[in-house]
Amino acid sequence: MSCCCTDEERKKHKPRTDKELKSLVNRLNRIEGQICGIKKMLEANRYCPDILMQVSSVQSALNSFNKELLSSHIKSCVVDDIKEGNEEAVDELCELLKKTMK
Repeated sequence: MSCCCTDEERKKHKPRTDKELKSLVNRLNRIEGQICGIKKMLEANRYCPDILMQVSSVQSALNSFNKELLSSHIKSCVVDDIKEGNEEAVDELCELLKKTMK
């Protein structure tokens, strides 16, 4: 993991492989399509349970996206930080899990 410092703030960057980036972007594109579909269902006055089922599908898709991204983060960023002696990465991961598992 490399860091890029600016005058305004410190930002971390995570280089991703083309394969990883493509997979994550494809997931987001499908989720975006599902959201547009839900909007069209509302505009077409579709039955509430049908819309709610689509919302549930979007939530599941977002959870899958999070799992993929989290797995990549643990296997690369967290492992690399620990190998470099930065055990604070574990605390950061624990905080992240607390925030994302509400």
